[in-house]
Amino acid sequence: MTSFAVLHTHLFQNDKKDSDFYFNTLEKHLKKNKKHIENPHRHDSYVTVLFTNGTGTHEIDFNTYDVSAGSLFFLLPGQVHSWKLSDDAKGFIFFTSPEYYDLHYINLKLKDYPFFGSPNISRKINIENQDMNKIVSLLQVIESENNHSDVMKDCLIIALLTVMYIYATRHYTEQETAKSDLRLSYFRHYYDYENLIEKNFKTIKSVSEFAAKLHITAKHLNRITQSVINKKASEILVDRVVLEAKRMLIFLDDSVVDIAFSLGYEDYSYFARLFKKHSGYSPVNFRQKYKV
Repeated sequence: MTSFAVLHTHLFQNDKKDSDFYFNTLEKHLKKNKKHIENPHRHDSYVTVLFTNGTGTHEIDFNTYDVSAGSLFFLLPGQVHSWKLSDDAKGFIFFTSPEYYDLHYINLKLKDYPFFGSPNISRKINIENQDMNKIVSLLQVIESENNHSDVMKDCLIIALLTVMYIYATRHYTEQETAKSDLRLSYFRHYYDYENLIEKNFKTIKSVSEFAAKLHITAKHLNRITQSVINKKASEILVDRVVLEAKRMLIFLDDSVVDIAFSLGYEDYSYFARLFKKHSGYSPVNFRQKYKV
C-alpha cells in the first residue's frame, strides 16, 4: 500500500529544534522543498500562504482556486493540496501547530478563526492592495524575528500572527456579508457537528445520531447547517465520506471493495451508487481518471 505524504513541520526546519512553527518566503520554500511538495501532499499543521505575485491554480481537497496577487489561503491539518504556479510566484508561507499558538491564549484558539474552523468553507480570501501592504509588513517582521533568537521572540511572532488573523477575519466577514447574520450565532454548533463527523464518519451514518450527541434535534441541526453553508446535515456527512473515498482511491492501492468496507459500507453496490451520485463517477472510473 502506498499513501500520499503527510509532511511534518520538522521536515522543513533544517537544524532547528522547534518543530511547531515554520516560516519562509514562497520563493525559497518552492525552490528548497521541491522534492517534497511537487506531488499532492498534506501537512500536520495549520498552513497559511499569501501570494504577492504570480498566477496559477491551487487545488485543496479537490477544489481548485485561481492564484493571483492578494490570494490568501488557509489550510487545516490533513487537507490534501497541490499547485501549479507561474515561475514568478512570490509571497510568504508558514505552518503553525495548534500547541504553538493556542498555549499562549486562554480564550483564543486557532479554530476560533472562521477560516480555520471549518473545512467546508472556501480556503481562499482575496486581500486588497491597502490591506495587503499591512499584512506584508507584518509578515516581514515575522520573517525577521524568526531568523533571530531575540528575547520573547515567540511572544512577538504570535502577537503579529494574531493581528494578521484578525485582518483576515475582517476580510472573511466582508466576503460573507451577503449571507444571513443568523449564521454567525450558529457557527459553534456547526463546528461541533463537523468535529463529531471527523471522529465518527466511518461508523455513524445517521444525522439523528449525530444530533443526539449534540443534544439537539435533527431538524434543528439541519437548520444550523443550512444557515451556515446552505447544505443539509446529511449532505455534509456524505461529503466527508466521499472526500475520504476520493483520497483513498487516488492515493492508496486498496481495492474499491476494501475502501468501501473501511468507510463503513458492507454493501459495495450502495457505496458505489452513493459515490457516483455525489462525484459524477463510479469509484473505478474516478480512480482511472485521477490516479497518480
